[in-house]
Amino acid sequence: MDKIRELASKSAVVIFTKSSCCMCHSIKALFYELGASPSIHELDQDSRGNEMAVALRILGCNPCVPAIFIGGQFVGSAKDVISLHVDGSLKEMLINAKAIWL
Repeated sequence: MDKIRELASKSAVVIFTKSSCCMCHSIKALFYELGASPSIHELDQDSRGNEMAVALRILGCNPCVPAIFIGGQFVGSAKDVISLHVDGSLKEMLINAKAIWL
């Protein structure tokens, strides 16, 4: 859990993914389209990936990827981020976290 919090606090937007996950790819593309440059952590390419996946599940992310943090705070998984995008609050969150400037 400490590793997750440490990584999540290092960038305005942090996404934990797996390289073979199509939803992970879609979420990354959404953030890039919005102008953010997220820090990406591929759990399947990290020696502590399984441990981090368990920690993400404990945080409430099921499935464990994609797991999105904005401004160091856990936002949720793909469905949560898509909901925020649809209602317009995702962009505001990104501005507040200084991930994008408008």
